[in-house]
Amino acid sequence: MNIDKFKRQHVEIIGCIAALRKASQAGIRENAEEIARLIISMSSIIKLHLAVEDQVLYPALRNGNNAVLARMGTKFQNEMGTIATAYMVFAERWNHADKVSRDPDGFRSDANSVLKTVHARMQKEDSVFYPAIEAL
Repeated sequence: MNIDKFKRQHVEIIGCIAALRKASQAGIRENAEEIARLIISMSSIIKLHLAVEDQVLYPALRNGNNAVLARMGTKFQNEMGTIATAYMVFAERWNHADKVSRDPDGFRSDANSVLKTVHARMQKEDSVFYPAIEAL
């Protein structure tokens, strides 16, 4: 299975996280429009990424002939449900500039928590999950 598309999407998401960090450090209120735009952009990438994983990757692993990868896929998919839900709540909360500018400390706190979890998950996929799939 070729997982290069998943890896490229991770690079795009990490780029969005880096851009959010830069905009936040330059001033949350001053950059609220850009922050909201980046969240909307990143959400589109994440939604597509999750949909392809759920519709293609995980079913292929479940239906494949490698029981270890099937179990690993199920575990990763189950874990991702909680992470995805937390991200979607974050994105809905902060996808408008006025919401961001009204509560910069709340945004910073949420972003630090949620985006750290998203980033850590992508690192785990890149270092453990995808290499296991590629080793087939």
